[in-house]
This record gives sequence, C-alpha cells and structure tokens, in this order.
Amino acid sequence: MNKLIFQSLASGSSGNSYYIGTINRGLLIDAGISARTIKRRLEAIGVTLDSLWGILITHDHADHVRGVGTLAERYHIPVYTTQMVHAGMDRNYGLTPKVGAADRRFIEKMKQFDIADFNVMAFPVPHDSTDCVGYAVEYNGVRFCIATDVGEPTQVIQEQIVMADYLVIEANHDKLLLARGPYPQRLKDRIASPRGHLSNDNCANLLAKNVSSRLKHVYLCHLSKENNQPNVAYNTVREILMNNGIEVGKQLQLTVLDRTSASKVYELL
Repeated sequence: MNKLIFQSLASGSSGNSYYIGTINRGLLIDAGISARTIKRRLEAIGVTLDSLWGILITHDHADHVRGVGTLAERYHIPVYTTQMVHAGMDRNYGLTPKVGAADRRFIEKMKQFDIADFNVMAFPVPHDSTDCVGYAVEYNGVRFCIATDVGEPTQVIQEQIVMADYLVIEANHDKLLLARGPYPQRLKDRIASPRGHLSNDNCANLLAKNVSSRLKHVYLCHLSKENNQPNVAYNTVREILMNNGIEVGKQLQLTVLDRTSASKVYELL
C-alpha cells in the first residue's frame, strides 16, 4: 500500500487548498484558489485532477471554495460537505448549475464515511460561515486532522487533536498586530470573536493542553497577511509549547504553511 502524503497548495486568508492522499489517488481539502492553479500545483508532484476521489469542503467562504465550481463542472470531481455548506455555496456563489446532482455528496458531522481507502469524519468547528467543519482522514492507520478556521477551541476539536498523528491547525493572527493593524474595529472584533479566527497564542495553548504522544507534526495554517508573520506565528507557538515541556524539533515537528505558495510534499509515516 502506498504511503500517505500531504501538501499544502496554498494556506492563507486569500486562499486555501490541501492535498492528502498517495502518489496515485487522493483527496483535495478545500479549493479556495483557482482550478488552474490547483491543477498546475498537483501536476508538479505527479497528481492529476482525474485521480482525485473527491473534494472535502470545510465551509462556504470564498477563500475555501473559489475553484470548486470549475473543478466540479469540468472534471466531475465529487464535492463532499454538509447540506448547509452546499446551500451556502449555491446561494453565495451560484454553484447550482456547476456542481451537478451526480457530483454532490452530503455528509453529516461526527459520522464516519469511506471514500475509497480513506475513512473520513467531519467535525463541527465554530466560525461565522453558513456551517463549518474540520476533517479527520484516516488511511492505513495514519490519522490526519485539519481545522482551518477556528473561532474558539471546543471539546470536539480538543478530542480530535488528541487522536491525530498529523495536524493542520489555524494560527491566524497575532493579537498585538491585529490590535495595531489597519482593519476597522468591527472587523477586528469579528476576527477575535468566538466565531472568528484562532490567534497564535490561543492555538499554542490549545496544542499544549492536547498534544498526545502520537502527534508527530503540526502545520500552522491560514495565517493573515495583515495581522501575522510566519516567524511570529512559529516563535509564539514554539515558545508556549516549550514552556509546557513539549520539545519542538524532537518530540514534535512544527511547520508554518506558506500563504500563497505550495509547500514541500510531506510523507506521513
């Protein structure tokens, strides 16, 4: 059986998309960049669009669904998400004629389902979209978990972190940079709200309380261009983890995913 690999195609407030699978077949999680860019970046690692088993959508904001319509209409890749997210995409982005009935897959939160060799479960995530989920994907005994837009930690999210071997988790903003930044106060309040985005220190504290011995690698995702910097996110999370006795670089690997560029390909052992 082929080994599991992961690549971030883009991860930021302007667009998000991730590949989880093998060198032969796999899944796309979100399609918040253009279909053309997704196609090009996947082909660069030897993955073609017709090898995708499906697209898992977390929620119906543009930076997560921008390329969905084209991918479904041209390539008939099945689109998996909750009924509310499907409805939100139709309402906000006119996807009804693009994502045909044959390509729609309706899922329920906290109910496992299989896509080929992958066992998948969506779990609820608090965010100010029509609906929002994270995903746990298991393949050959390896459990990969992703939560990209997290207003606040919940018990369910903590439980998913404890069970993960590999984790993609939001570190959206630095609280001081957000407070001093150019955004209007209403937007700042929305970002910092329990249905907004997870700050660097809140992300770190969430990890510090829930890291298990099985967790090998944490990827920080969805960094804000205006209210965060990769080195700030990395250093904040690393310092809090180290202060809680978690040895970054030994016990646990920590990586910040680039906002606009594809990451290296990570082999998930």
